[in-house]
Amino acid sequence: MDTTDFSKLKQAAGPFATAFVDVSRGTENGEHEHELRVRAAGDQLREQGADDAVVETVVRVLSEPGDRPAPVGRLVVANADGVVLEEVASVQVDQPVATWGPLPDLAAWIEHRDSTVSFVLAVVDHTGGDVAVHVSDVPTALEEQSIEVDDQRADDINKVSVGGWAQKHYELRAENAWRDSAEEVVEAVTSHIRAGHRLVLLAGDPTSKGMVRDKLAGTAAEVVELGTGQRAEDGGDEALQQAIRDALMEQVVQRRLGVVHELRERLGRGESVATGIDDVADAFVRGQVDTLLLDPTAAAEHELDPSRHEGLSLGDGVPQQPLRADQALVAAAVLTDAAVAVSPHQAMAGEPVAALLRWDQPSVGTQEAGS
Repeated sequence: MDTTDFSKLKQAAGPFATAFVDVSRGTENGEHEHELRVRAAGDQLREQGADDAVVETVVRVLSEPGDRPAPVGRLVVANADGVVLEEVASVQVDQPVATWGPLPDLAAWIEHRDSTVSFVLAVVDHTGGDVAVHVSDVPTALEEQSIEVDDQRADDINKVSVGGWAQKHYELRAENAWRDSAEEVVEAVTSHIRAGHRLVLLAGDPTSKGMVRDKLAGTAAEVVELGTGQRAEDGGDEALQQAIRDALMEQVVQRRLGVVHELRERLGRGESVATGIDDVADAFVRGQVDTLLLDPTAAAEHELDPSRHEGLSLGDGVPQQPLRADQALVAAAVLTDAAVAVSPHQAMAGEPVAALLRWDQPSVGTQEAGS
């Protein structure tokens, strides 16, 4: 994932309170259960030494009402100045986070965000299409547009079985009208591709899907045709929703496998890669890291001592003492604009972290290189 979403953290000073909590209220006892979860997060922060004012800020934000259907998770990062980062997503939080320390505790949130996908959904037929931009952890469209042909072209589309000498004439007019409607859908979809959305899911009439797909062939997007779904279903087509979920899961799997394959290829060549906490930290010192690969659970069980890596930037006021490795390396990624991807430690030669580097350089420690 792109860490620019965390850019507000660059100028913030710790210590930080981090909470990632289930804020759903959808059950019969939802309000009471939500109150208990929020109270528990506040209590855990106080037990770790968080200031009362900071705890009250976190509790206030976690208690804010929401209108999303369950599940809903809310991330809050706060310091003495107030809320530094706040995000909401449609995600089940099985293991809540409530920590107080010199760095934000973002690994659980990153693990969720690494499985989200932004995409354009286009449901098309001969008369136009419904085009919407979605993010997989948000239940409603971020943008949506309905494209309809005008009355004259709609009349042409419907006149395909008149018979007689005029049959071919009307068939040609209908085909031209279909192409015109496909062109308008393509124009709408292409505008979203230019805005950075690289996945397009196509559903609807098979002929219209084919026309749209062919016209999108020269764009930067990956186009996936779904085998179900029609327009005017008002979001109630469960088969379409399942097809979308399956396509998005496939995207996440492909993305993670792609990272693993790239890592293995670099390990095989022995270049432009770092593995292990110390080597990755040294790569951050040199500004080499393009993508940090992280096993959140495994990395949280290790420490990184910044005093052993002269020049390692983790933010203002961060003490030169052992820190949780996942928190320290995520902070280094945010401060250097490196991406972060989740990967199992088994795929990283058994190490809790690895890094894909911007250029190759022998993996020698910072202290040794300067000696």
